[in-house]
Order: sequence, then structure tokens, then C-alpha cells
Amino acid sequence: MAKVHTIWTVLAVFDPADPASPPDSRFKPLSRDGLVDRVANLLAEAIMAGRILPGARLSESTIARDMGVSRAPVREAARLLESSGLVEYRTNRGFFVQTVSSEALDNLYEFRIVIERAAIARLVAQGAEATLPLLHAQLAELYRVAEAGEDMAQQVEADMQFHRLICRGSGNPRYLTVFDQIANETKLGLILIGRMYDDPHRMAETHEPIIDAIAAGDSDAAVSAIDYHIGTARTLVCQQFRLLEDKTAK
Repeated sequence: MAKVHTIWTVLAVFDPADPASPPDSRFKPLSRDGLVDRVANLLAEAIMAGRILPGARLSESTIARDMGVSRAPVREAARLLESSGLVEYRTNRGFFVQTVSSEALDNLYEFRIVIERAAIARLVAQGAEATLPLLHAQLAELYRVAEAGEDMAQQVEADMQFHRLICRGSGNPRYLTVFDQIANETKLGLILIGRMYDDPHRMAETHEPIIDAIAAGDSDAAVSAIDYHIGTARTLVCQQFRLLEDKTAK
């Protein structure tokens, strides 16, 4: 529990159900263009940044007031976030930020392995000439954020963008759609544990065998590389989250 505490206490926490929340942590009024998507994006950003904590209730009236909108787009935005795993609806109680468990994370990573194994096999089979330069650039970004000492949120964002490029490059839009649906839930779990490796450069290094296999045009090696990469992350993330759960239970 202590590690979670160090993550969230540096942030101005906004309780959407409490009108007395710090003014600088509240939402700013929005214009009407693309309203639902913009409300959803702002809520997602607040959740990912820790300004709204897991388990917190999303008060439609408070959020609508702060953003200068009606409750309808807030409700629709919450439903969008529900589909991405960041928010859950509780009957007769409203929407709440999703709580995270080691079991849920384990299930999520198991699902990611299925999707990304298929995506990388298809990418290699159809030719990755257009995607490889993008993957190399994203690998460089992973090293950059590690070298700069960026926080976990930035490292996770760079990591997820690498995997998104594989799904997009596969040419099957279904893989990309599903990946985007589970991306925020994956990010939230990673941010909560605070770190995966003692050396942040290690996160970048683990992506190199994936690029090597894709560049070699070896589909079997690429599938094995992504399987090992996500499988290792699954083990590390779930182990660290179980430690957090054990500390919370004591």
C-alpha cells in the first residue's frame, strides 16, 4: 500500500462528488464541439493522472457543473469509459472509477497475448516495411523517456504506443479497435504499481527482440518474442500488484 501512497499523494486529488474539491483540480468549461469525446478524454486523463482515484464515484452533476455542460454528455462519456475498462456502472449508484486487482490484470494480459500474437503474425506475413521505421522511432522514444527520467505514466504511454503500432500495422482494424479498448485499463494497472524494473532502460531493451524478429521477416520468432515480452510483463505486473494487495490487507 505504501507504494501506491507515494504515487497518488503528489497529486491534487479531485473528488467529483465533493463540491469543496480544490478549485485548481476541477474541470474547465468546454465548448459544444465533439463534446462527449472531449468529456471522456478529460475524465480519462484525470483518472490516469490520479486526480480521481480508483473506486471514486463520478458525480455527473458536479462534473457537468465544472465543465459547463449538461449531465447528458457526462453520462455518455462515462459509458464510453465503461467500455474501455476505466469506469464501472453500479446499479442505482452510478458510475465509479474501476478498481484494479491482480486477477483482473492477469486476465487482461492473457487477452493481450492472444490479440498481439495474432497481430504480429499478420504484420510479418503481409510485410512490415512501412511499420518498421515507426517501431524504431518508438523504441528511440522509449529510450528517451528512460534517459530523461520521465515518470511511469510517460514510460507506459511510450510502451503502449509501440504495441499499438503493431496492431495498426497488422492491417486488421479489429485488432486495433480491441487494443484501444483495453489500453487505458492496462495503463492504469502499470501506473498503480509505480515501476516494473529498477532500471527504466530495461523497459526499452525488452522491445528490441520484437523488432529484430519483425525485421528478419520471421513470423514464428516474432510471435515467440511478443509472447515472451508480454508474458514476462504479465508475471512482473501481477506479482507486484499482489504485493500491494497483501500490504493493503494487513
